[in-house]
Amino acid sequence: MVARREFEAPPQAFQTALEQFRNARLRPEICCEEMPAPQRVAPYSAALSADVVVDGQEMGTGRIVLLHDPDGNEAWEGTFRCVAYVRADIEPEMVTDSLLSSVGWTWLTDALEAHTAEHGARAGTVTRVASDGFGGMADDPSSAQIEIRASWSPIGDITPHVEAWGELLCTATGLPPVPEGVVPMPGRRGLRGR
Repeated sequence: MVARREFEAPPQAFQTALEQFRNARLRPEICCEEMPAPQRVAPYSAALSADVVVDGQEMGTGRIVLLHDPDGNEAWEGTFRCVAYVRADIEPEMVTDSLLSSVGWTWLTDALEAHTAEHGARAGTVTRVASDGFGGMADDPSSAQIEIRASWSPIGDITPHVEAWGELLCTATGLPPVPEGVVPMPGRRGLRGR
C-alpha cells in the first residue's frame, strides 16, 4: 500500500521507484505481499511483508519499507530511504554467541554488496532474543530469534535493494545461497501462510 499526500499524484521519481520496488525477484520460499505503509514518516511510502516458508513451516519473517521525501531528509542524505526488518528462529544456544550480532550485520552488508545495491547512510541494530516458558507455559520449549533492523539510503534502482533484503531474510533463516548464475523463480506474492 502506498501512502501519499492527499489529492496529489506521487512525483515521477517515486512512481518509478515504486515500480522497481514491486518488480524485485525473490526466491520461491518467500511469500510476499504489500502491506500498509507508515504514513507519518515520509510524504510517500510503500511496504512489503514476507514470510520464508519451507515445507509448510514458517522459518522467518520480515518487512521492507520504501520512504520518499521529495524535499530530502538530512539524516537520509537523500530523498529515498529503505527500512528493513528481519526475524528468524535460531538454535537457543546460539543466542549467547557474542559474535552473532556482528555476523547478522554482515549478512546485510554482504547481501547489499552481492546485489550491487549502491547506498549510503547505513544504520541498524541486531538483537538476539531468548524465550523460556514459565507457569502454564513451562512445558513450552525454549526458543531464540535473531532480529535485524536496518535502514539505508538507496542510490539508483530500487530493485536490487529489495532483492538484497530478500537474500538477508533467507540467510537469517538458514537457507543455503542460490548458486552463482542461477536466477531464482519469482517469489509468491499474496500467498502468505500457504
